[in-house]
Amino acid sequence: MKIVVLDGYTENPGDLSWEKLGRLGELTVYDRTDSSQIVSRIADAQIVCTNKTPVTRQTLEACGNIQFINVLATGFNVVDVDAARERGIPVSNVPAYGSEAVGQFAIAMLLAICHRVEHHSDAVHQGRWSACQDFCFWDTPQIELSGKTMGIIGFGRIGRVTGRIARALGMRVLACDAYPCAEGKAIASYASMKEVLHSSDVVALHCPLTKATHGLINRETIAQMKDGAILLNNSRGALIVEEDLASALNCGKLYAAGLDVVEEEPIRADSPLLLARNCLMTPHISWAAKESRQRLMEIAVNNVEGFLQGRPQNVVNG
Repeated sequence: MKIVVLDGYTENPGDLSWEKLGRLGELTVYDRTDSSQIVSRIADAQIVCTNKTPVTRQTLEACGNIQFINVLATGFNVVDVDAARERGIPVSNVPAYGSEAVGQFAIAMLLAICHRVEHHSDAVHQGRWSACQDFCFWDTPQIELSGKTMGIIGFGRIGRVTGRIARALGMRVLACDAYPCAEGKAIASYASMKEVLHSSDVVALHCPLTKATHGLINRETIAQMKDGAILLNNSRGALIVEEDLASALNCGKLYAAGLDVVEEEPIRADSPLLLARNCLMTPHISWAAKESRQRLMEIAVNNVEGFLQGRPQNVVNG
């Protein structure tokens, strides 16, 4: 079968290998695919792998050879899964490959906010320590996390990783999730969203983006948060109403935010978050550790193998 990867660069910028996938068929890997190129590149493919390149109903209508779609990510909204189901095309995703990396990154953003380590390292290299009259200096608040409360909205695999690390730092952990589990109860106390917002010094978002969670953090819910709280989001950008967050940061209602995701990616040049006070932002890289991407590659290959053997796995469209 012909296998086409539409946008392989972010998954594998050159430090991994497509060899195992190539053993399963006639493989073509494109680093990126413009919208005008999608149909021509997969018109004769039976297996399509995509990360963020959309596969729409119109694309499926134009590409009658497609038998399987393999999403190189956990989120699968880039594929019209209903249209694929109507055509008997299973769509698989790659779940749980990056839980450790994403949880670790949430804490990395928090520690960056608490200590501004890189800022102070730059200051040392700029000669500011050499010129200092005292044996040390700092020009941002230094924040100790031990004894503070971390509230986590969405306590699945990633949320629980974040919770474990927060507990190791001496934090009390509250969790809001529709499905409490024994593993979660060993890490956190489950609470309502209202209690999490009201009681937490740090609020971390680890919930999926659904109709119910779109715009979850807005003017009203921010008002329920502690004055001076810290907000973290490396889940989905649209969980936050960005104008409301920017206002809360600029007026001092929230002390800081750490964001690895925004609603429109890459971020718009006129995003209010770019000018917001104390807003740490990174370019959607929580998942990008090599170890995490290697797991993604292995599961993606297993997805294709399962389909070829008549036993598709990780199917998201029934």
